[in-house]
Amino acid sequence: MPRFEFGSYVEAFILWLLQNAGGVFDAVGVAITAVVEAVTSLFTAPVWWVWLVLLVALALLVRGAGFAVFTLVGFLLVSSFDLWTETMETFGLVLVAALIAVAIGVPLGIWAARSRAASRTLRPVLDLAQTVPAFVYLIPVVLLFGIGVVPGVVATIVFSIAPAVRLTELGIRGVDGEVVEAAHAFGAHPRQILREVQLPMALPSIMAGVNQVIMLALSMVVVAGLAGADGLGTTVVGAVTQLDIATGVEGGLAVVIVAIFLDRFTSALAERPEGSLLAKLRARRRQKAAAPAAERTSPAPAGSAVSGANA
Repeated sequence: MPRFEFGSYVEAFILWLLQNAGGVFDAVGVAITAVVEAVTSLFTAPVWWVWLVLLVALALLVRGAGFAVFTLVGFLLVSSFDLWTETMETFGLVLVAALIAVAIGVPLGIWAARSRAASRTLRPVLDLAQTVPAFVYLIPVVLLFGIGVVPGVVATIVFSIAPAVRLTELGIRGVDGEVVEAAHAFGAHPRQILREVQLPMALPSIMAGVNQVIMLALSMVVVAGLAGADGLGTTVVGAVTQLDIATGVEGGLAVVIVAIFLDRFTSALAERPEGSLLAKLRARRRQKAAAPAAERTSPAPAGSAVSGANA
């Protein structure tokens, strides 16, 4: 059987893109680099303890005291490894890649939920993006964008976008049809139904997709380090190439701490746990709002009714 030169065709297509649309890829690369550098400078510019206090406060706000203690101990450990700057660079890279993936994936998920044809078209593309080894599509990405942070971000977006699309589609398709029909019956426009009915009811599923996007983006840290991106990926790659066990263990543990923090933080935004400071503030606000209504609806004392009758 003659050999099918599929790889050669893909290579020819990549080279054609490089020759005919190189300026477009250069512009995209400059934009991504500027955004990543701006976000990274935001995380690395203040003294390390400023961000430590802020992260602990956010942990206490969204999840509670236990998560705040873990955040304090975990990031103090990262600082003791002298990996604070690398950790904040990883934060910046993951945040930019996850935001771009969510910004692309959620609209695609909405489109797939509204169109069976779009769903059938996107499904094999997403399967391909998640199952092809990242190193395979890292090669053409490096050719198109060069060595640096950009190919790492692009490869991370390609690898992590699937959960945003799938779980957004699943959440919207899971909205009760009777609720949508009732909105139609009241004369709501399809965009109004999407914005005011389907998206709010699908929000837990969408937030689960965001959580998975962030986790998959963080799992690509080492691949981004191979492509030349700064952060913990560079630390781990350097430890592997030099067979430095101590640095590799410390870099890997820092990645684990960041992963646990981001996972618990994003899942708390969807779950709204009862022990969080935010939940206590909401409960207190509800109690204050309910108190005047209870006073207005409470019956008058019997003594006042009798005195009124005697008068």
